[in-house]
Amino acid sequence: MGKVWKDAVTALVRSVVTASAVALPLVLSACGEQNQYVAPPPPKVSVAKPVQQPVTRFLEATGSTAAVNSADLVARVNGFVQGISYNDGDYVKQGTLLFTIEPEPYKVKVEQAKAAELGAEATLKQQQIVYDRQVDLVAKQASPQSLLDQATAQRDTAQANLDQSKANTMLAVINDGYTRVTAPFDGVVTARQVSLGQYVGANGQPTTLATIVQLEPIWVNFTISETDVQRIRDEMARRGLTRDDMRKVPIEIATQTETGYPHVGTLDYVAPNVTTSTGTLQARAVLANKDRSLLPGYFVRVRIPIERIPSGLLVPDTAIGSDQGGRYVLVVAADGTVEQRKVVVGPQIGELRVVESGLTADDRIVVAGSLRAVPGQKVDPQLTTISAPPPVALPDAPPAPPPLPNTLPAAPAVTAPKLPAAPDVQPQPVPGGLPRPKTMQ
Repeated sequence: MGKVWKDAVTALVRSVVTASAVALPLVLSACGEQNQYVAPPPPKVSVAKPVQQPVTRFLEATGSTAAVNSADLVARVNGFVQGISYNDGDYVKQGTLLFTIEPEPYKVKVEQAKAAELGAEATLKQQQIVYDRQVDLVAKQASPQSLLDQATAQRDTAQANLDQSKANTMLAVINDGYTRVTAPFDGVVTARQVSLGQYVGANGQPTTLATIVQLEPIWVNFTISETDVQRIRDEMARRGLTRDDMRKVPIEIATQTETGYPHVGTLDYVAPNVTTSTGTLQARAVLANKDRSLLPGYFVRVRIPIERIPSGLLVPDTAIGSDQGGRYVLVVAADGTVEQRKVVVGPQIGELRVVESGLTADDRIVVAGSLRAVPGQKVDPQLTTISAPPPVALPDAPPAPPPLPNTLPAAPAVTAPKLPAAPDVQPQPVPGGLPRPKTMQ
């Protein structure tokens, strides 16, 4: 056993010596050559030229919707609620009857006032007869002047009483009209705040019955910064536009959950001064809102076109970086060297961003692999193309809604009562040949 082990160790030693003798010349020959560093190839990055197409510059703001008209319906007379003629939340037209407040007592007051007016008219006619008789008698020196003065005063007093009676009749008719509460304009009526049979108007205090809100059209209030105001004024001066021309510019509206700007209106009002505390200008748009999709109180986005750029440059928004010096893009020169280029960016259109300055149409910008693109180093640019977004089509400005009424419907006309015609009595001669004084004609 010991002899076998000894023969195995001897064979192993001989194989190692033989291998060393063969490899030694190769090692010595390799040590005689010079080592050289081979640089890695430049990294590959994707580059593309900017998309060139017409671009519309927009002014974007935020605002809120507001009702054109909103009014509390109140009881202007006291009484029991006898009728409620609508369902909560109904859309009603102007003049629709909504509430009825115990009309019978007020109808009686109308008849009472008309009767008093008839009595005052009869008294006036009787005093006019007395006055005419005194005029004739004084002219014939058959009556003293004092009686004529007295008849004149009584006639004038009767005329004043008639005027007072007519005013009372008109007031009674107006109060009778207040027993029927109607819609002052088209709109949606809120839930009633009183019950059938409830007494309203107690102690002379008006009771709120419900509220009506007009939804067609609707206002959108928003603010513009002082800088944007000056920019718009400069653009208007450059293009020779007036304030009336601005009312024809379409204003696009969208709620926070809507995509795009599905609602279009027109400019309705611009404040004449800038608010000093905020540095903003108040403005307002009006929308027809025929489908009543917008409700008062919505928080909305507003977009106004202010300038059309015939040849705008667009790049992917992800290709734009930022540092303390501002926004920049990485541009690959003709020799493959990367350059950091400062740019001024504009609005975003889809996934692309408008570059207003700092780029040309022939520049190759890095759109992918920007982490491998180091300014001043060379890269292997792989040219790609950027998908152009569809052009933004400006909607036509809708026709302005009709002007809002500035007055409520007229009060009902008051029909003056009339006395029956008096009989025509001819004067009869009196004894002594003197004519009898004239009577009522």
